[in-house]
Amino acid sequence: MKFPSPKGPVSSALRAVLSGRPEDAAEDLDLLHRLAAAQLAETTDIISDDDLQLTLFCLYELHYSGLGGVTDEWEWEPDLLRVRRLLEKPFEAALRSAAHETVAGLEFQPADNPTSDQVAQVLFTLASSDTGPSVSRYVARKASLDQLKEFLIHKSIYQLKEADPHTWAIPRLTGRPKAALVEIQADEYGGGRPERMHSVLFARSMRGLGLDDRYGAYIDTIPAISLAAVNLMSMCGLNRRLRGAITGHLAIYEMTSSQPNRFDANGFRRHGFGTDVTHYFDEHVEADAVHEQIAGRDLAGGLVEAEPALLDDVLFGAAAAMAVDARMSVHLLAAWDSGRTSLRASEPAAA
Repeated sequence: MKFPSPKGPVSSALRAVLSGRPEDAAEDLDLLHRLAAAQLAETTDIISDDDLQLTLFCLYELHYSGLGGVTDEWEWEPDLLRVRRLLEKPFEAALRSAAHETVAGLEFQPADNPTSDQVAQVLFTLASSDTGPSVSRYVARKASLDQLKEFLIHKSIYQLKEADPHTWAIPRLTGRPKAALVEIQADEYGGGRPERMHSVLFARSMRGLGLDDRYGAYIDTIPAISLAAVNLMSMCGLNRRLRGAITGHLAIYEMTSSQPNRFDANGFRRHGFGTDVTHYFDEHVEADAVHEQIAGRDLAGGLVEAEPALLDDVLFGAAAAMAVDARMSVHLLAAWDSGRTSLRASEPAAA
C-alpha cells in the first residue's frame, strides 16, 4: 500500500525515517523515539489518537505486505522495534482497562482448570452481553448509499487482508487449538480457491459500490478508532506472549458476526444491490455460525485446557475486541445521526 499522509509529528517523523535506509538513520530514529515519547506523555487517549494509531499501523504494516517505497530491511530493525514497543505498552494498557470495563458485572466464574466447554460458555456469555448501539441494524434499516460506502471504507482496512492477523498465531499453537485455527483460516482463505477468499469477496463488494478496492486506498480518510481495531489484532497476533488474546479475539469475532452480517446484507439489498455485493456478507452468515463453535470450544477452549494460565488473556482479547467495536459503533452512529461523515476527511466516492 502507499505510505499514508502523516497525521502529526510522530507519523511525520516515521515517514522521514522510512524514506531512507537503516544504516543511515541513527539520528532520525532517535528523534522519532523522542517525539513518540513526548506525544504519549501528552495524549489523553491513545486509542483515539490519530497520529499514534497511524504510526503503530505503519509499523505493523512492515510485517504484512509492506509500504510503498520502503525497503524490507526495516522490518526487523531493532531501533524501530523499540519505537513500536514504546507505543504498544500504553496501547495494551488502555485496551486492558477498556476490556476490564466490558466484563465488569458479568456473572461468570470459570473453574481453576476450566474445560473447553466452560471456556466457550464464558465467551458466549460475554458475546450475549453486548447491548450497545448496532451499526448493522442501522445499515439494514436506515443507512443511505453514501453511508454504505463509508461503512465499507472503514471495514476495508481489515477486510481486504482478512484473516492475516489471526494467522500469525498458527505456529504458536499445538494440537487441538492449532488444528481448529487452521480449519477456520482455510475457510477464510477460500479453501484453496482464490476467487472464494473472503478478502476477494469483500473487494468485489467495494467495486459494486464504485469504490477503489486496492488495499489501503482510503487510509488517509480512516480515523484512529478504525485503525485501533486493526492494531489490536496485529499486536496480539505478532506477540507470542499474547497468543491467548488473539485466540480470544477470533473467538468473539466469530461469535458476534453472523447476525450482523445478515443485517448488513439486507441493508445493501434494500438499496437494490445483488449478489455481487452481498455475497461477502451472506457467506459470513453461514460460515461464522459454524466457526463460532470451533473458535469457542476447540480453539480458545482447547488452548485454555492445554494452558490454563492463558484464560485471562483469552478473555482480554475477546473483551478488548468488543470494547473497541463499541467505540467504533458510537463514532459511526454519532456522525451519521448528525448528518456528518464518519471519515477523517470528505472522500469524493462517499461524500
